[in-house]
Amino acid sequence: MDTALPHEFVPDAENTRALRDAFGRFATGVTIVTAPSAAGKVAITANSFSSVSLDPPMVLWALAENSNRYDDFKDAQHYAIHILRADQQELAWTVVRDGAALNGLDLTTNDHGVPLLPGCLARFECRQAARYPGGDHQIILGEVLRAEIGATGDALSFYGGKMSSLPCQS
Repeated sequence: MDTALPHEFVPDAENTRALRDAFGRFATGVTIVTAPSAAGKVAITANSFSSVSLDPPMVLWALAENSNRYDDFKDAQHYAIHILRADQQELAWTVVRDGAALNGLDLTTNDHGVPLLPGCLARFECRQAARYPGGDHQIILGEVLRAEIGATGDALSFYGGKMSSLPCQS
């Protein structure tokens, strides 16, 4: 249990670790975003995902500008966001380490060449609708062209810098 006293601060360049730790107090789901690239399948693990609109159907995610996959994703006109099950944690960490990790897998692709991961809780196949600057990230807004409710099971969650299971309450 964390017994540290509350700690207030003004975010600045000297305390980015504290700000990151504060952001980490918000539990999120874990996704893998996939897209086609000149080098093959490209993927990135992201927890900066949110639904935006039902009409039209839209979602967003954020892409770090210092990511070595930035160029592959910033202009990707089509991509898929996969919401991961708890038992897909190893896949999430593999993609964190290597954006080309999916190239060894036999995956189906959609009509736009986007690689599709099997067995996820849900998947959103998107067309990039807009991109906005967001500090050291780009906020990518996508129109959902196709969605799938997939496998059941516990959700993969991210909290305090660690991945864990978020039990399904049925």
